[in-house]
Amino acid sequence: MAAKKIGRPTDCPKTIDIKIRCDKPTVDKLETCSKKMQITRAEVIRRGIRKMYDDLEKK
Repeated sequence: MAAKKIGRPTDCPKTIDIKIRCDKPTVDKLETCSKKMQITRAEVIRRGIRKMYDDLEKK
Protein backbone atom coordinates (compact mmCIF):
# COMPACT_ATOMS: atom_id res chain seq x y z
CA MET A 1 0.00 0.00 0.00
CA ALA A 2 1.37 3.42 -1.00
CA ALA A 3 2.06 6.06 1.63
CA LYS A 4 -0.62 8.73 1.95
CA LYS A 5 0.30 11.89 0.09
CA ILE A 6 0.55 14.89 2.40
CA GLY A 7 -0.10 18.41 1.14
CA ARG A 8 0.98 21.70 2.64
CA PRO A 9 -0.16 22.11 6.23
CA THR A 10 -2.86 24.72 6.81
CA ASP A 11 -4.60 26.34 9.76
CA CYS A 12 -7.88 26.40 7.87
CA PRO A 13 -8.46 23.28 5.77
CA LYS A 14 -11.08 23.58 3.02
CA THR A 15 -13.07 20.38 3.58
CA ILE A 16 -16.56 21.48 2.50
CA ASP A 17 -17.64 21.51 -1.15
CA ILE A 18 -20.40 23.86 -2.29
CA LYS A 19 -22.01 23.70 -5.71
CA ILE A 20 -23.82 26.71 -7.17
CA ARG A 21 -25.62 27.47 -10.41
CA CYS A 22 -24.68 30.68 -12.23
CA ASP A 23 -25.66 32.44 -15.39
CA LYS A 24 -23.08 33.29 -18.07
CA PRO A 25 -22.64 36.99 -17.14
CA THR A 26 -21.93 36.06 -13.51
CA VAL A 27 -19.35 33.45 -14.52
CA ASP A 28 -17.73 35.96 -16.89
CA LYS A 29 -17.41 38.46 -14.02
CA LEU A 30 -15.96 35.76 -11.78
CA GLU A 31 -13.39 34.82 -14.44
CA THR A 32 -12.45 38.47 -15.00
CA CYS A 33 -11.90 39.02 -11.27
CA SER A 34 -9.90 35.81 -11.01
CA LYS A 35 -7.59 36.70 -13.89
CA LYS A 36 -7.05 40.36 -12.94
CA MET A 37 -6.38 39.53 -9.29
CA GLN A 38 -4.40 36.38 -10.19
CA ILE A 39 -6.28 34.24 -7.67
CA THR A 40 -8.55 31.23 -8.01
CA ARG A 41 -12.28 31.53 -8.61
CA ALA A 42 -12.83 29.92 -5.21
CA GLU A 43 -10.73 32.63 -3.55
CA VAL A 44 -12.72 35.36 -5.33
CA ILE A 45 -15.91 33.82 -3.93
CA ARG A 46 -14.43 33.48 -0.42
CA ARG A 47 -13.36 37.14 -0.46
CA GLY A 48 -16.81 38.18 -1.68
CA ILE A 49 -18.46 36.29 1.17
CA ARG A 50 -16.08 37.86 3.72
CA LYS A 51 -16.77 41.34 2.29
CA MET A 52 -20.53 40.88 2.46
CA TYR A 53 -20.28 39.49 6.00
CA ASP A 54 -18.13 42.44 7.09
CA ASP A 55 -20.69 44.83 5.54
CA LEU A 56 -23.43 43.17 7.62
CA GLU A 57 -21.38 43.71 10.77
CA LYS A 58 -21.18 47.46 10.00
CA LYS A 59 -24.96 47.86 9.98
